[in-house]
Amino acid sequence: MVREAQAQGTRSADVEYYYGSALAQLGRWDDAAKAFRRGLMLAPDDKRFPIELGGVAYKQKHNREALTWLRRGIEIDPFDSYANDFLATIYFVHGNLEAALKYWNRIKKPFIEEIQTDRELKIRPVLLDRAFAFSPANELRLSDYRTTKRRLEGLGIFALYRITLVAGDDTRFAATFDGKERDGAGDGKWGALLGVFRGLPYQTVYPEYFNIGGEAKNFTSLIRWDAQKRRVAADFSSPLEGNPKYRYQFDLDLRNENWDILPSFKGAAPLLGGLNLRTEALGGRVESFNSGRWGWTTGAEFSHRDYRSVLAGSGLSPDVLLSGFQLKHLAELNYQLMRVPERRISMESSISLQTAAIWSSPRHTFEKLQGRLSGEWSPQLNGDDYKVQQTLRAGTTFGQAPFDELFMLGLERDNDLSMRAHIATHDGRKGSAPLGGNYMLSNWEIDKHVYNNGIFGLKLSPFLDTGRINGPTPGLGSKKWLWDTGVQTKISVLGVGITFTYGKDLRSGNNAFYVTTSR
Repeated sequence: MVREAQAQGTRSADVEYYYGSALAQLGRWDDAAKAFRRGLMLAPDDKRFPIELGGVAYKQKHNREALTWLRRGIEIDPFDSYANDFLATIYFVHGNLEAALKYWNRIKKPFIEEIQTDRELKIRPVLLDRAFAFSPANELRLSDYRTTKRRLEGLGIFALYRITLVAGDDTRFAATFDGKERDGAGDGKWGALLGVFRGLPYQTVYPEYFNIGGEAKNFTSLIRWDAQKRRVAADFSSPLEGNPKYRYQFDLDLRNENWDILPSFKGAAPLLGGLNLRTEALGGRVESFNSGRWGWTTGAEFSHRDYRSVLAGSGLSPDVLLSGFQLKHLAELNYQLMRVPERRISMESSISLQTAAIWSSPRHTFEKLQGRLSGEWSPQLNGDDYKVQQTLRAGTTFGQAPFDELFMLGLERDNDLSMRAHIATHDGRKGSAPLGGNYMLSNWEIDKHVYNNGIFGLKLSPFLDTGRINGPTPGLGSKKWLWDTGVQTKISVLGVGITFTYGKDLRSGNNAFYVTTSR
């Protein structure tokens, strides 16, 4: 075939195809690729050429190039059985099961023969089985796989887990679940001690107990005896009536905090006001893991607050010092806007609404509306090295909210709206970060793996934050857009995360150093 093709002065697309195929059979990969490229120029809508170019690239171990050619072939014929199977297999080999399922599902694969567990687990088998949205003797659909992952995460006991497929005969597979289970106080004696006492440097302990009775019932709490920020908080959560699709949670939060309202956390800053804030809150909520694409949360909270030792200044006004009992309703909707598994790109959104009435003198009502848009991209074929994360958030307040319901942009262990060069405490007292009822915030970071041996891991994460917040009084807000940059060092030891943050405020030039811990 090679001799016949070479004897022709001008070759048609069909001859180039057979010529390239013969060269590939002889292992002459570069010459075969040239023949297929010439054929593709002659017949750009012929799926055979990009598919064969994908096969040649795969034989040469150029996997990224192979994926690109195969995807091009599928664009011409989305239901080509060979190309879909080939493409899915490459993703499967590289550990990207979501991408593999996307293309396998087009040809009614994979068929799950059985579901196995790799290790003995303490969770009740019936509860774990209900978390799986797919079952043996059926095709594993991508949507069911994503729903299963969401419900497994909703159990709150699997710090790490993996669902893999083991190929059997023909199109049949065994699905294998391997999960590192949180059971009891922690992973062994040292893991439990490290988890409970991880907050000792900032006068906090975290008593926790997971998977009570093997039913994914979890108790977490914190006790902080810092004289400026005393706090006791606890929550208990469990699947609703043994169904992993729903989860209920009860919360208790008691605080006694001293606040100094300052324009900066460094140096001798003018005091804009001060107070002692005491709050007591009891709440409950139900969360639905409806599918891998969307879910919702609804709940209520009953609370009380009062203020003592109030030092009124330009940062505080009677309008925000509303005391008394408060009843609040909470609602949240989460929706996955986009997920491109072959590109390892995802984008999720959420919107939440809080409606509350506070029985101050006189009675007031207010609403808080927040939106969140987050995306991530992992550029490697597998693993999460160089993973990029971007989060955009915004919030607004309607009506008159009490002081403790204001938003805060800053780095503080009770706050999740982080500007990582703005520490929200000064001499241990809260109040040195911008406060307000309306905000916009952007957080960007990229994670680079430095070392990981399974027990100890180290990442470096450069970041860029920008945000703005408007306060009910001029002294509380940020006035201008804030810009923070820096780097985080993320350490994981026995399931406990320790993050060292260095941030630089690009407006003021201030440097910030902060340490946080997490599960």
